[in-house]
Amino acid sequence: MSLDSLADREGWHTEGFAARVHYRGEGDRYAVEYYAPSDCVLYWKVKGDGETAVPVGRETVPDPLRERVRLDLDAAGIDPAAEGRSL
Repeated sequence: MSLDSLADREGWHTEGFAARVHYRGEGDRYAVEYYAPSDCVLYWKVKGDGETAVPVGRETVPDPLRERVRLDLDAAGIDPAAEGRSL
């Protein structure tokens, strides 16, 4: 497993022990963060101003976005089950 491999996926950027990507879909914007030490994913819904984000439960995130995150994790050699783990 390597955060560098995740950074090779479209849109992902690494910062220390974490990786982040931004998605837009169905009129909503999300920031998605993968944290290597806890091996989990957090979702943030970005407000209209683009500056404010609030954490949201994964059950509120559209399924196509969650599937994309799992595919990216898997392609980077990270267990895609990390997407469903609680912090």
